[in-house]
Amino acid sequence: MNKPLRRIAIFCGLLVLTLLIRDNWLQYVKADELKTDEDNRRVAIERYASPRGDIIVDGKAITGHTTTEGDFKYKRTYKDGAMWAPVTGYVSQAYGASQLEYIDDGILTGNDDRLFFRNTLDMLTGKKREGGNVVTTLNAAAQKAAYQGLKKQGGKGAVAAIEPSTGKILALASFPSYDPSTIAGGGKADGETWNKIIEKNNPDKPMLNRALREVYPPGSTFKVVTAAAALEHGKYTSADEKTDSPLPWIMPGTTTPLNNEGDLPCENATLREALRVSCNTVFGKIGSDLGNDKMLETAKKFGFTEEQFVPVRSSASVFSDDMNKSQVALSSIGQFNTAATPLQMAMVTSAIANNGTLMKPYMVDELQAPNLDTIEKTDPQEMSKPLSPENAQILQSMMETVVKDGTGTKAQIDGAVVGGKTGTAQHGVDNSENPYAWFISYAKTGDGSSPVAVAVVIEDENANRDDISGGGLAAPIAKSVMEAVIKSKK
Repeated sequence: MNKPLRRIAIFCGLLVLTLLIRDNWLQYVKADELKTDEDNRRVAIERYASPRGDIIVDGKAITGHTTTEGDFKYKRTYKDGAMWAPVTGYVSQAYGASQLEYIDDGILTGNDDRLFFRNTLDMLTGKKREGGNVVTTLNAAAQKAAYQGLKKQGGKGAVAAIEPSTGKILALASFPSYDPSTIAGGGKADGETWNKIIEKNNPDKPMLNRALREVYPPGSTFKVVTAAAALEHGKYTSADEKTDSPLPWIMPGTTTPLNNEGDLPCENATLREALRVSCNTVFGKIGSDLGNDKMLETAKKFGFTEEQFVPVRSSASVFSDDMNKSQVALSSIGQFNTAATPLQMAMVTSAIANNGTLMKPYMVDELQAPNLDTIEKTDPQEMSKPLSPENAQILQSMMETVVKDGTGTKAQIDGAVVGGKTGTAQHGVDNSENPYAWFISYAKTGDGSSPVAVAVVIEDENANRDDISGGGLAAPIAKSVMEAVIKSKK
C-alpha cells in the first residue's frame, strides 16, 4: 500500500474508532441522562402514555385522568381541585409538577425503582405500565370544613390541623386557591389560566400554599410558647401563681411602656388570667426576664427555625437570636421578628395537647403499588419534648379557661373540652395594615384523648379593622374543623 492510501486508511480507522467511542458513550454513560432529559419529547410522551396513579383520601381518589388528542394520551383531573390543591399540588403537560404530584411522581407514573420487578413482569406479559397510589392522612370532612370556612370568610387565609398523638395532618387548606385541572393540559386554555394564576400576575397568589409556605406574625397565639418557657425554666410553677407584672411595664432600655389591648386586669395577674384576657405586659415581661437564649431554646423545641418536610417543604418559622431585652419582650408576644406558618402553630398546639410530646407532622400514610400492595408505610415519629407532661397539663388548663370564659368562647363544642388561644397580629409600617386574625386550639373527647389540634389564620384587607379578632374570625373555622374530626371518629 502506498503512503497516501495508508494515511487515508489510518484516518478512516480513527473516524470509525471515534464513532464507536461516541456511540458507547451515548449508550452506556449518557443513557440515563438522555432518557430523563426534559427536552427529550419521547420522555414526555411516555410519561403521559399511561394513566397516572391516584392520590387517596379516606379510601377514595381525589384525582383521576382523562384521554386527550395528540402525542399525550392522558392528562390529570382533580375532584374538588381548589380545595385539595395545597395537598396535591399540580401535574401539567406544559408546566411540570408540584408538591405530592412532584415528590411522589415515580410512584404515580409507575417509574419508581421499587416497582422495577413488577414493571419487568409487565414487559414480559405485554401489560401496560400502571401507576401506584399515594394514600394520605387527610380527613375529607375536616378539609371541607376548613376550606369552606375560609371561602365563606372571603379574605386570604389558611388552616392546618394535626392529630396530636401521631402527627398525621388532617387538614391543610389555603384560600384563595386554584383548580389544578385547569392547567393539567398543554393547550391554549391551560396557558391562559396559568398566566392568570401565577404569582407575578395575580396579587391574590392563589398558587401560594399559605398553610406551609407563608410565615405570619403569630401575635398572641405565641403567648402559649412563652407560657411553656416560663413553666419549663421554673420561672413559675402553677397556672394560678401571681406573676411579677407591674402595670404599666416599661420595656428595658427604653422609656416606652408595653401596652395591653384595652383596660385589662393584668397587674400581677396569674398565668391563667393573663392568658385568658391576653396580657401583653405579663408575657412580654416573662420573655424579657427569661432572656433570648431560653426563649429561643423553647421555640426551637416546638419546631421554630427549621424547615419541616411533610413531605412537602414547609417554610421555617422565625424566632430570632441576638435580641435585646425589649426585642425579646415584643417577640414573646408574637410581634417584632417572630413569624410562623399555620403548620407551625398547629404543631405547637399539638404538642401541648399531647402532654408535651411533639410528633413529626406528615401527610402521606403509605405508598401503594398498582395492585395496592404497600411499598412504603410512614410510622409516627417523635420529634421533641417541648414540655413535661405536668407542665403541658398546666398549660392545657389555661387554654381551656380561654375557651370556657375568655377570648375564645366561639370555639366551644358540646360534649368536648376545647383549649385555645386567640391572636390578633399587627403588621405593616407602624401597624398601618389590617391585623391578622389567629386562633389555635385542640379538642378533647369524653375518653380524654385529643384527636385534633388546629391553627387558623385570616388576613382580610377589606374587613373593618375594629371587627378583626382571632376569636371572631378564626375561632368559628377552627370549631368546624374540630367538630368534623370528632364526628368522623364516632
